[in-house]
Amino acid sequence: MSRRGNCWDNAVAESFFSSLKKERIRKRIYKTREMARADVFDYIEVFYNRSRRHSHLGGISPEAFELAAA
Repeated sequence: MSRRGNCWDNAVAESFFSSLKKERIRKRIYKTREMARADVFDYIEVFYNRSRRHSHLGGISPEAFELAAA
């Protein structure tokens, strides 16, 4: 394990995959691998990056945060 702020710290990735599993994957059964890929892509590109509220942004979505900053 590395110290805080070190390049070996993967807390961001662990947080993302935890959210992905809790919010999307554990709730569904996929018939094909392609359906799973499409659903994960939809989660990342449509929900997580645009509309999901993030606690480190003050509880607003990244899209709203960018609009407020502009």
